[in-house]
Amino acid sequence: MDINNAFQSPGVTVMLANLFQYNSNWNIILLIIGGCSVLSFTIFIERLMYLRKSEIDTNKFIINMRKTIKDGNIIEAVGICESIGGTIANIIKAGLIKHNRPKQQIENAMEIAGLIEISRLEKNAKLLSIIAYITPLIGLLGTVLGFIQAFAEMRMSGLVDISATRIGEAMEYALVTTAAGLVVAIPSIIAYNYIVSRVEGFILEIQTTSSEIVDLLTDREDEIQY
Repeated sequence: MDINNAFQSPGVTVMLANLFQYNSNWNIILLIIGGCSVLSFTIFIERLMYLRKSEIDTNKFIINMRKTIKDGNIIEAVGICESIGGTIANIIKAGLIKHNRPKQQIENAMEIAGLIEISRLEKNAKLLSIIAYITPLIGLLGTVLGFIQAFAEMRMSGLVDISATRIGEAMEYALVTTAAGLVVAIPSIIAYNYIVSRVEGFILEIQTTSSEIVDLLTDREDEIQY
C-alpha cells in the first residue's frame, strides 16, 4: 500500500486527529506527562530509601576502625565492615583486604570499590533530570496541538458561525498541557539536585574516610617491618 495514499485515507486522518483531540478521553499528551510524574516520584522515593540505607555513623565507624587496625585485628575490621554494610564500609573493606600490599595497591582497590559504590548511589538519578527536561517539551507539544485545533475550528466554522466555547476549550487544553509539564518538571529538577547533593556528600565522606584508613594501614605495615 502506498504511504501517501495511506495518510490521505479519511480513516487514518480521523484516527490521528482523535488521538490528539483536546476533548478526547484518551488524551495521550496528558497521559504521557502523568506517566512521567509517577516515574519521577517512584525514582525519588527509591533513591531516598537507598541513600538512607547506605548511611552509617562515620565518626563511630572511624573510631572502631582506628582501634582495631592499630591492634592488628584486620580480620575483625573486615568483619565490622561486613556487619555494618553501606557504601563507606564496603569501600574500606576493599582496602582492608589488601592491607599487606603496597599503599598504591590499597588505594587502587578502594578507588575501584568507590567507583562501583558511587555508580550505585547515582543509579536512575539521571532519569529525574531527563524527566525534568522533557516534560515541559511534551507540554509545549500539547500547547501547539491545542492552538492548531483552535485555528482549525476557526477555519472550519468560518468567522460567522465560529464557536467561542469550542475555541476556548482548545485554548484551555493548550495551556493545561504546558502547566502540567511544568508541574512535573519543577519538582523533578528539585528532586534531582537534592539527590546529587546527597551523593556529593557521600563522595566527600568516602574521600576523607578512605584517606585515613590508608594512612592507618600503611603506618601499621611500616611499624611491622621496622
